[in-house]
Amino acid sequence: MQSELIADCVHCGFCLPTCPTYSLWHEEMDSPRGRIYLMQGLVDGTIALSDTVVEHFDRCLGCMACVSSCPSGVQYDRLIEQTRHHVEQHHRRGPLDRLVRAGIFAVFPHRRRLRAALLFRRLPAPRLLIPLKEIAPPWSSPDWPPEHLPGDGPRVAVVAGCVASVVFGDVNAATARVLHAEGYDVHVPRRQGCCGALHAHAGRLDEGIAQARELERDLAGYDYVVTNAAGCGSHLKDHGAANVVDVSELLAEPRAERGPLPLRVAFQDSCHLRHAQGVASAPRAMLDAIPGLERLEPGEQDICCGSAGIYNIVEARTAAELGDRKAGHVRATGADAYASGNPGCLVQVTAALRRAGHPTPAFHPIELVDASIRGVGVEELLAGARR
Repeated sequence: MQSELIADCVHCGFCLPTCPTYSLWHEEMDSPRGRIYLMQGLVDGTIALSDTVVEHFDRCLGCMACVSSCPSGVQYDRLIEQTRHHVEQHHRRGPLDRLVRAGIFAVFPHRRRLRAALLFRRLPAPRLLIPLKEIAPPWSSPDWPPEHLPGDGPRVAVVAGCVASVVFGDVNAATARVLHAEGYDVHVPRRQGCCGALHAHAGRLDEGIAQARELERDLAGYDYVVTNAAGCGSHLKDHGAANVVDVSELLAEPRAERGPLPLRVAFQDSCHLRHAQGVASAPRAMLDAIPGLERLEPGEQDICCGSAGIYNIVEARTAAELGDRKAGHVRATGADAYASGNPGCLVQVTAALRRAGHPTPAFHPIELVDASIRGVGVEELLAGARR
């Protein structure tokens, strides 16, 4: 942990209203400001790395809403990443916690293992795996898009992702089709692995950076490396990968003709797109370019839905409370469908909507653009939607 980054915090409290855990419990040590006090104590030796201290760091979602709201430019993203790395290096977790975390990283970054695990999602699960079973999506989409869709424009490589390529292969396919329709020379190389975002978010920083570097080598030589998963894009950008863009950033000025799609869509910002990457207007412009589509804004856009990497597994109760809160705001819009630009948000909020008895058609925004370009009708689109 870097003392100079800690010193940037002037303890003003502007971060408190946007912090999900502070908004739930109003506990100082579960706010960014409080966690920074704990970090300072670890640095100067006045606080020990106890189970209680670690719990306050674990409760942080890493949503970076505090970064957007901070008037002093505190790099909380750097601080919490470094702190979690310190925790994993110097604190021994309990056996059950170690087992769950080891299981997550033995499965999630590996496509074949994850596909196999999803086959068992309807079977009875031991107590440790109940949180994972409860959020496991009832759908899968492992199809890989064409590896090359030739075009005359810039050469782009689509990051397929690990979880995304198994659960949201249809989003990758839509991404490739839209970019091709917009004139890009599109590549989706099969030789690409996990970006390391899950690792870095959980304190396995060295492994997360190594994964990012390997992916960067796999996708070298393209004009743009395109992500449709905000968490992956944030991690890659944060650790210096070249030419990484969210797909919405390439679609600010549409070229392909859009057909009408008369649909009321509740659009939820992904925290790692809105706060970590600072990309908020591009996905809205992408949706607003679709004729007939009405974009609706759920309440509390700054507050995380509770997905947050592996958070909805290791901090399941808090995540579910935040997910239910977000689902309530989505329902309050009266929308026909829900959309968000991150796979984790789509899994988290659709699970909450199902719990509430209101399963709602859910899309990545790029799927709506794809449907508009291809002339897919609303009834057909909604009939085949995940929910």
